[in-house]
Amino acid sequence: MKALYCGIDLHASSGTYVVTDQHDHIVFKKRLPNELPVVLEALQPFQQGIKAMAVESTFNWYWLVDGLAEQGYPIRLANPAAMEPYEGLKDANDRTDALFLAQLLRLGILPEGYIYPKADRPVRDLLRRRMRLVQQRTATILSLQALFTRHTGHNLSLRTIVRFSGSERAALLQDDAFLLFTVQEQMDLIALLTAKIKRFEATVLETARLKPSFEILLSIPGVGTILALTIMLETGDIHRFKKVGNYTPYCRCARAKHTSAGKVKKSNNRKNGNKYLSWAFVEAVHHAIRCCPPAQRFYRRKRAQRNGAVATKALASKWSKAAYYVMKRQVPFDSKKVAGGGRTDERVGSDHAGLIGGPPPGP
Repeated sequence: MKALYCGIDLHASSGTYVVTDQHDHIVFKKRLPNELPVVLEALQPFQQGIKAMAVESTFNWYWLVDGLAEQGYPIRLANPAAMEPYEGLKDANDRTDALFLAQLLRLGILPEGYIYPKADRPVRDLLRRRMRLVQQRTATILSLQALFTRHTGHNLSLRTIVRFSGSERAALLQDDAFLLFTVQEQMDLIALLTAKIKRFEATVLETARLKPSFEILLSIPGVGTILALTIMLETGDIHRFKKVGNYTPYCRCARAKHTSAGKVKKSNNRKNGNKYLSWAFVEAVHHAIRCCPPAQRFYRRKRAQRNGAVATKALASKWSKAAYYVMKRQVPFDSKKVAGGGRTDERVGSDHAGLIGGPPPGP
């Protein structure tokens, strides 16, 4: 039987399936609803001949990839950020998109994404929901603080606001009923979100444990159990990143610009990568700045040169590189290496050299 290749353009409620032969001749094309039995029945006549099949890494690929893999299909996850379809097409549609995936498979040049292990996805996704609750709580706290700043001229912390009695808040806000109602509702919302976050954390800690190879993440200043679990679950197999220069951009901790002849031509895709790892390392350095002197010195030096946001991201880049070597080499974090002075084999910018453990073994 001749080799067949299947490309799938998946959407929220349906998907377009195109099966081609080794000469790019279409032998099957059809839009199918997102129902696994229907998909399996439609593809069954071609199963023995399908050499490879691919679907883009969309928000809803879990059910399809898992279902096809369990039936023995050689399914792959395509990385849409690394693919550039031909822009000269007069009429581009779902069929041409699926056909493009099949052609990349036949040529053996499909940019692949990582199919995260099914068993670990629920806990990873639970931590992602927790992160969203933390962000919502932070936004509510900032909104509450801004309200007091606008109406009193004082920049008050949440702890100070909570300690105020009802009469003190009323005096500050001149007994305005609408403002007092808003303050109380926002305080109630903050308390509710805090309780929900604690429930998420309790559930995670009951069911998830740091793998032995990831326990060493706790040696990194600012990384506690929740952040270590987040880094572990979002990273997956650290060995899928061949070098630190692959891992740091994945954490959104690398520069995103295109230069030519010493001039900046454009800004590349800053959102390419894992936003949850980016958040985790930024959170870690916020804590590290309070307790790690080398981190404090680096942050102050960078902040004096640029601004606080750039300094935080630069330190987060160092922390992501340090985490890579901590996980890859299984060596504890060395704060003496944070400020630089050494070199790494996969150097990405002089500001980030000499992070941990010195240069790797070998030439």
